[in-house]
Amino acid sequence: MIVGYNHNVSYRGKTFHVQTEDSGPVRPQLVTLLYFGGTIISSKKTVYADIIKVDHLDKVVEELAKEQHKGMLRGLTRGEFDRRIAELGISLAPETAAPQAATSAAAVPEGQGSS
Repeated sequence: MIVGYNHNVSYRGKTFHVQTEDSGPVRPQLVTLLYFGGTIISSKKTVYADIIKVDHLDKVVEELAKEQHKGMLRGLTRGEFDRRIAELGISLAPETAAPQAATSAAAVPEGQGSS
């Protein structure tokens, strides 16, 4: 049984917390929660009862937990929870636009581009 993973991550001016815990072989499940303050923004549960007899269960569960935890972190930073965050009345700082790449190609007059 792994103890769990905890990370604080800054996203658009706010600090969120991601927590992943393993309930162990008696209750074989991994639970990952995304929090802002005491509010749960999102959760993911993976039951692993179907692999409980696998060799090196601890290592397998550890890898599953890491991937689930990282997935929640990626989802947050990709904006997948922005709508839910807004529904909860949490205001995020505006997204910063990525700088546009300069191009050396000359502009093509409208209607004369390649199809």
